[in-house]
Amino acid sequence: MTSAMKALRDRAWVVPLRLTSGCYVLDSGIAKWDADDATAEQLHGFARGAYPFLENVDPATFTKALAAGEVGLGAALLIPLVPNAVAGMGLLGFGAGLLGLYALTPGMRRPGSVFPTPEGVALAKDAWLVAIGAALALGARTPGADRRRYPWCARARRGGS
Repeated sequence: MTSAMKALRDRAWVVPLRLTSGCYVLDSGIAKWDADDATAEQLHGFARGAYPFLENVDPATFTKALAAGEVGLGAALLIPLVPNAVAGMGLLGFGAGLLGLYALTPGMRRPGSVFPTPEGVALAKDAWLVAIGAALALGARTPGADRRRYPWCARARRGGS
């Protein structure tokens, strides 16, 4: 097996993660792109309830910016030239924002618990975006990369000099 084939095999685990999350986020952004005023108001109101600093942002502007961010992030996840760590950090931040909505919106969690109410299930499920983002960011280096790039790391682990 050639080194190029081994490198491809070592990186293949990211393909389903990037495809799944990229398609989901891209579709979500496209769906919001031409949102009507009522939808923009609803999205802005929901976000404003968790993040009060959005109070002074126009609902249409907020929705268009959210859509643009989702389209950009979805595209970054789907384009193989974007490094895994970069795409992963973007997804991690986006997912954390969604989990913030879950944590900060009343009625989304059972009292005294991190687990969702029936109304909170849709937001709680966004934890998978955080997990995929973390996996992409943390797994950007393939197993054994230190040994290949820095042979002294392997020697140091064995107790060598």
